[in-house]
Amino acid sequence: MANKVVIVGAGVAGVNAATKLIDNGYPGEDITIIDMGKSPYERKPEEVMTGFLGAGGWSDGKLTYHTAIGGHLSKYCGEDKAMELFDQVITNFKRFHPKPEEVQCSDPQSEPDFIKPYFGLRLFPVWHVGTDYLHEIGKNWYDYLVEKGVEFLWETKVTEINFNEQLVFCNDRWEDYDKLIFGVGKSGIDFAKELSEEYKLPTEPKPVQIGVRFEAPQHHFQKLIDIAYDFKLYRKFDAEGVSLRSFCTNNNAAYVAAEHTYGDISYNGHAKKDEKYANGMTNFGILMEIKNIDKPFDWAREAVKKMQIDGKGTYFSPSHRVPSKTTEGDYVETQVVENMEPLYDAIGDYAIYIQDFIHDMEKVFPTLGSDWGIYMPEVKYLAPEPLVNYDNLSLTRFPNVHFVGDALSARGITVSGAQGTYVAEALLINEDHKEKTKKYPEFIENIEF
Repeated sequence: MANKVVIVGAGVAGVNAATKLIDNGYPGEDITIIDMGKSPYERKPEEVMTGFLGAGGWSDGKLTYHTAIGGHLSKYCGEDKAMELFDQVITNFKRFHPKPEEVQCSDPQSEPDFIKPYFGLRLFPVWHVGTDYLHEIGKNWYDYLVEKGVEFLWETKVTEINFNEQLVFCNDRWEDYDKLIFGVGKSGIDFAKELSEEYKLPTEPKPVQIGVRFEAPQHHFQKLIDIAYDFKLYRKFDAEGVSLRSFCTNNNAAYVAAEHTYGDISYNGHAKKDEKYANGMTNFGILMEIKNIDKPFDWAREAVKKMQIDGKGTYFSPSHRVPSKTTEGDYVETQVVENMEPLYDAIGDYAIYIQDFIHDMEKVFPTLGSDWGIYMPEVKYLAPEPLVNYDNLSLTRFPNVHFVGDALSARGITVSGAQGTYVAEALLINEDHKEKTKKYPEFIENIEF
């Protein structure tokens, strides 16, 4: 097989890459997607971390629409191209949506005066797909790729990749490839780090991103939600190399989700659209970025471990609120504690920044008081980012291996999908070039690609 594409990871990046290839006539039988999780027909709602469409495409459904959010795609392809790629990702979610007319865009325009003394507010458009529809979107999307001949290997873990021989090891055998798209999510970041070390890939270290998932009744934040549904409060301390932001805001039918990664529990959130799930709650991450940490990936891993008690993450509420329930009716998997000591034990005085962030929210939202709780930790594991060629996101030492998604420090559904689409476009151009060389060999010496 001359043009076999193997995609490691069936998340948003890998799925959008395969879709772009298929839509442009690439043979489906030449594409294999390998994932540790399950198809959308077999995947359970609580299986957040692995499976078709990854974590964000299974339990979030908010597509940010700005190049400054979720990673630095524009540094590879420029602002205009990045926005074009975002449009393609959003179009795919609408295309496989059972009710595409319900996909709506919020676009706040002005920063309210009441937050200015304490926070900045990042304003950008967000497309709301609707969590309730994600599983149906996944099934429709999956059916399309299968019908086109794409092969999926489910519940299959890739344990070794030989970049030199162009081989992937899984299911006790080697799979060959001509092109490899490496799109593992958070569950595969450790593997990405191992590959970088094994092949001595030049990398760019990434800062620590760690914090908590904050939860409170929605009415406390309603005046800000009316302006920006997925609001992003932020503040920076440049001299200290620290910045904080709220992100991934969920309202009305808002649920906290426990994520199992590397044997530990961290927290995320999602929102339902169906009113039967309404619980009147809001949750969002308070994420702190810390620069200049030696071995930041290892530091973050160790910090997460310190916030675990009896194999669970921790929860604190000054007003003794109880942890919330999941959509399945079970309490969120956590260990209740009496103070923020686990956070201080884990990250030291950096915890003061998070505590101050919360105290200032109490000033901005006067009804909030102590009517809140935090789940510890929320974390974005960012392994050292491999250096890639800007035109196709291929490794500088292995031009037929392309890193996308969390493996390339994308932090969000839209950016991940756009990276996968960008790589697919480059592969299509390369294949078109090959066809032209076959048909018009006499002109090849004078053509630059």
